Amino acid sequence: MDIQIGRGKTARRAYGFDEIALAPGQRTLDPDLAETRWQIGGIERKIPIIASAMDGVVDVQMAALLSELGAMGVLNLEGIQTRYANPQPILDRIISVGKTEFVGLMQELYAEPIKPELIKQRIGEIKNKGGIAAVSLTPAGAVKFGKVVAEAGADLLFIQATVVSTAHLSPESVTPLDLAQFCQEMPMPVALGNCVTYDVALNLMKAGAAAVMVGIGPGAACTSRGVLGVGVPQATAVADCAAARDDFERETGTYVPVIADGGIVTGGDICKCIACGADAVMIGSPIARAEEAPGSEYHWGMATPSPVLPRGTRINVGITGTLKEILVGPAKLDDGTHNLLGALKTSMGTLGAKDIKEMQQVEVVIAPSLLTEGKVYQKAQQLGMGK
Repeated sequence: MDIQIGRGKTARRAYGFDEIALAPGQRTLDPDLAETRWQIGGIERKIPIIASAMDGVVDVQMAALLSELGAMGVLNLEGIQTRYANPQPILDRIISVGKTEFVGLMQELYAEPIKPELIKQRIGEIKNKGGIAAVSLTPAGAVKFGKVVAEAGADLLFIQATVVSTAHLSPESVTPLDLAQFCQEMPMPVALGNCVTYDVALNLMKAGAAAVMVGIGPGAACTSRGVLGVGVPQATAVADCAAARDDFERETGTYVPVIADGGIVTGGDICKCIACGADAVMIGSPIARAEEAPGSEYHWGMATPSPVLPRGTRINVGITGTLKEILVGPAKLDDGTHNLLGALKTSMGTLGAKDIKEMQQVEVVIAPSLLTEGKVYQKAQQLGMGK
């Protein structure tokens, strides 16, 4: 039901993950029976988690380790790793600079040109370590470096921007990326994003997307919603784009996974994403807290270093454990940020969902007091859910 904002302007109510809860049905099952496997571009993973293409989250080592654990990491091909042969001193500068100097330093460091030979080198390093070489470019970067990525033999390519659409208008002097042609010509599957609406998600699928990323601005280090005023709360955005996926499958017989990207901190958030229709999630800050993460307890968004309009910041997320503890446990924390796979399996068992498809069908209720009801002591003492 539309709500009237004022004369001549109505709006649809949208919901974030903090406003919903998952309701158990008549069946439960042992968590060990919960099957969490999913596929993207013909690649099967046992953990429906992708580490975001952010310089503080994924480097070559992390990409290989994530693959080994059954998840996946995406390397940012327009970041520090492809601008500098030795990225460690650059990361050290980013980590050590003060808050007031941070934006200027980022703009300076990311002004260094991207080197095609480093793109090939990083992809080769991930593959040599036995990892899945999943990499990310912006649409403009895809125009420049798509051929290099193809020659390097990447396994998956993610084309990502704040908003990606098949109806992009450009000045006459600029040739926009033809998404459909690009997907058809690339030798590996191409995932497209980001989007938050049914129509755009459907159009990206029609263009040949191997997966669609959903989310504008909910990320922990992202400031797009404040800078641009653009975004749709994730629960609604995921549900809308999942509906496009289901309609597309009915029309074509092709199933295109939906990946919820951003705003996901705990295992409960992951469970809600999938219950709203996602096949997997893309997360940054939870992985940035791993001992092995290149950001050394810091995390920043992909649009942070923009030379014209930065739309991200650097946040201190701390180091809370190893990547293994964060992904598969055993958990050392009680706030839902460790053993994310265990949280998903336990939730699926509680809800009686034996696989991802059944988890997408569980009952969702509106519950604005879900995270605060009865938690007075936790909040007062900053424990558990009150941290």
